[in-house]
Amino acid sequence: MPQRIKAPKQVPSFEYELFEGDPDLLRTVVATPTQTAPWIDPSSLKLKHRIGRGPFGDIWLATHHQSGFDFQEYHEVAVKMLHPLKQEHMQKFIDKFEKLFLKCRELPGVCWLHGVSVVNGKISIAMRFYEGSVGDQMAQSKGGKLSLPDILRYGSQLAKGLIQLHSIGLLVLNMKPSNFLISDHDQLVLGDFGIPYLLLGIPLSDSDMALRLGTPNYMAPEQWDPEVRGPLSLETDVWGFGCSVVEMLTGVQPWFGKSSEEIYHSVVVRKEKPHVPSGLPPAVEHVINGCFEYDLRNRPLVSDLLLVFESSQNAIHGDGGWVGLGSRPIKEKSVGNGYTTWYLSKDHLQVGDTVRSRSPLNARRPHTVDVREGTIVGLDGDADKNSFALVKVPGMHNALRVQESTLERVTFGFAVGDWVRLKQETNTHSPVGILHAVQRDGAVSVGFLGLETLWVGKAYQLQMAEPYYVGQFVRLKPNVVTPRFEWPRKSGGTWCSGRISEILPNGCLVVEFPGRFVLGNEPNSFLADPNEVESVSFDTCPGIVEKYHHVEDFHWAVRPLAIAF
Repeated sequence: MPQRIKAPKQVPSFEYELFEGDPDLLRTVVATPTQTAPWIDPSSLKLKHRIGRGPFGDIWLATHHQSGFDFQEYHEVAVKMLHPLKQEHMQKFIDKFEKLFLKCRELPGVCWLHGVSVVNGKISIAMRFYEGSVGDQMAQSKGGKLSLPDILRYGSQLAKGLIQLHSIGLLVLNMKPSNFLISDHDQLVLGDFGIPYLLLGIPLSDSDMALRLGTPNYMAPEQWDPEVRGPLSLETDVWGFGCSVVEMLTGVQPWFGKSSEEIYHSVVVRKEKPHVPSGLPPAVEHVINGCFEYDLRNRPLVSDLLLVFESSQNAIHGDGGWVGLGSRPIKEKSVGNGYTTWYLSKDHLQVGDTVRSRSPLNARRPHTVDVREGTIVGLDGDADKNSFALVKVPGMHNALRVQESTLERVTFGFAVGDWVRLKQETNTHSPVGILHAVQRDGAVSVGFLGLETLWVGKAYQLQMAEPYYVGQFVRLKPNVVTPRFEWPRKSGGTWCSGRISEILPNGCLVVEFPGRFVLGNEPNSFLADPNEVESVSFDTCPGIVEKYHHVEDFHWAVRPLAIAF
């Protein structure tokens, strides 16, 4: 063991008196406590042979020898030996592992962990050895795919394991059939408890981001560069869930035969999605399609996946056919304004909540709204039908009856989707971002450009920021000399103005420049930090010349057309 790695202290043995029926003949017994610390002495691990290789290291079959004054035990284990890390980074990883070790052991849907060690200078994680995986079963099946009843059963168990792991603050980020292990009782357990998540913030010798954050074929768009396209969230694992189910259904790995670069171009640049086969129970087909929403906020929660997969098991015949799922309606993909019903179902309104009319996603808020702000005094409807809320609006005698999906909860002055700014700015990430959650107790989570995961804090740490929307023209602020991302200039050296074409969940802006004339493969789409840009409109242009220059921003042909006239 490297000298600088701190091994946790072992709990010493203790003595107790054993009563066997005669109080005068007590027997002194020395007992060794069951291992509760995560550290494993490297000498107690005996590697046999390598049984696998993944993006983060090699997997070995090994024997773990545990002994004490009163016992000797030998366990067959699988050891995940990570690629080399620097000394200080090894300790950082082990510290993270130690905090989650006992919590993981309490999760029946996650592989049983023996502990962590350093073998041959590499971090080595020992876990119970499982004879097979879902990937192995697929390899032995006709066409490499599983039956629908098996997929629904395994999918339900997978969703339960994910919910358990998410409950202790971990993301898997490496969802794939070969990581879904099968126990002796034919129960699926997660074989990867979130190693990529524990490696966040730790530089690796391999600088390939794709390899660091998962297996490319199963990675969500935000996984490819989470500081820019993030944040990583619970819904990131939902994309991997969908990819895994598609592979179980078809027997073909998503993006099979493509390189990492080609997959990146398909998923991130062209926004392509894995093909979901037809002929599935409608609810299953719909929820799997929902897994591939490009904006992670529009994806279903894992609890939605569990509900659909469990309820669908009851609709499957013994021959694999299926029957209708009763009168329960299938959620529509979108209810307008850019939202899916998966997005809208993530918050449930209660009597007493302050609400207002919901703003369109990534679009300008309308000047006229039904409810500027009011209080819910009653609810009408259930989850399977259009639900309505009775909203008491100041200045109005009667309460308004409004469809719940058109309302958003306002807590401490904030609503999910608001643009916010940190009151105390930092140099580590942009201070301007998008609010992802605000709890009734004031706890908030925000996506900020420059952070791989959601920022978690309190509402009092935030203030409202200027909102941006798709179609809006922006330019760099005059005081920005060196922007975070490349930004084009005009022929005179001043910054160009561009139009927002997309807003990522962390507030990162994708800006196009229709006023630039480009040739060939020259890029005309750039990223922008929302803290570094300002809005441009005819109202903000002080004079005729400035207004004309803004007209030029709309299309490169405006200038030669004006000269011709």
